[in-house]
Amino acid sequence: MKEFVEIIAKYLVDDPDAVVVSEVEGERTTVFELRVGDGDLGKVIGRKGQTAKSIRTLLAAASAKRGKRAVLEILE
Repeated sequence: MKEFVEIIAKYLVDDPDAVVVSEVEGERTTVFELRVGDGDLGKVIGRKGQTAKSIRTLLAAASAKRGKRAVLEILE
């Protein structure tokens, strides 16, 4: 799942080397922290938050198949 978020983010930003995804696994929930470089936050969030919402929806669907809940935090 971490690689899934990383691949999507790298295609959206201007500086793919600055993309870092951290994963904190809990019993029922997994938290993914997505960090992007300066100036790339808007590209990951998208217009009116639509890009971030789409990424979160895909992540939730994929994690539901594994029986867990996933949370995506986008940080600069």
